[in-house]
Amino acid sequence: MAQKTIAVLTSGGDAPGMNAAVRAVVRSGINRNMRVFGIYRGFNGLLNGDIEEMNLRSVSDIIGNGGTMLYTARSEEFKQKEAQERAADFCRSKGIEGVVVIGGDGSFRGARALTAAGINCIGVPGTIDNDIACSEYTVGFDTAINTAIDMVDRIRDTAQSHDRCSIVEVMGRRCGDIALQTGIAAGATAILIPEVEYNTERDVIARIVNTQKTGKKHFVIVVAEGVGHVGDLAKYIEQRLGIEARATILGHVQRGGSPTVRDRVVASQMGYEAVSLLDQGLGNRVVVMRDGKITDLDINEALDMERVFDDKLYKVAMSVSI
Repeated sequence: MAQKTIAVLTSGGDAPGMNAAVRAVVRSGINRNMRVFGIYRGFNGLLNGDIEEMNLRSVSDIIGNGGTMLYTARSEEFKQKEAQERAADFCRSKGIEGVVVIGGDGSFRGARALTAAGINCIGVPGTIDNDIACSEYTVGFDTAINTAIDMVDRIRDTAQSHDRCSIVEVMGRRCGDIALQTGIAAGATAILIPEVEYNTERDVIARIVNTQKTGKKHFVIVVAEGVGHVGDLAKYIEQRLGIEARATILGHVQRGGSPTVRDRVVASQMGYEAVSLLDQGLGNRVVVMRDGKITDLDINEALDMERVFDDKLYKVAMSVSI
């Protein structure tokens, strides 16, 4: 039987745990007597020939590193059919039969296109936003919320010292999971997320006033990036209530840092599963977490899914943040 050859790439925004997934793909592949190539800078690497054969030592000591050793990029060129065919031809020239694509929905669309061009691809969800509808968990999310809560805890210390209101913007353009879970963990007075329409008077001012009546003098408001306008909100709170208010945007600090145990373990499980699927000659699949277990779905089915917002968790937040 001819030796199988596979490759792995990371695409889109970086997420802590991507290195753990790359490591799992490389070592699981080699353990199955495969040749494994690392593709640098996402799908651009296939178009530019930016690849390297990996060995066991290529991925030594990367499991605890943030970012991605393979680097990452978004590729507008790869959206063109001609580029997809060229990338598939390049894979064939190297004997690459399958590619593990670690990233978000955009990366999965690229994986689907490459599969259609004749190269089996398996997607692994890696994004801090936890916004991939087909998977209840994405690699990088746990690290991001732990980083966010560490930052918010520090901000709360100074808010308490000054009887201040701190409005903190966390990442999450279309998905409020980082804000929601960070807000619950931080004991935020109000949490604003894109999934729930809000009224400033009802959902911010009234909550602060009600909390003041119980004797509290400092407040934390957590806002998802997709809601934004934290500077304007801080000014409004100052004008409306006479409370000193400060806005902080955490930004890309949430993307970096050493991945948590959960992200390292889940990334390792998903990378292993992706290699197992390629070893079976399968493609056009996405490795996902469903009901706490690692499984896989057809990529078309996965991309057609609509994300289900956790209403119950939001109700918990509103009930305990008083």
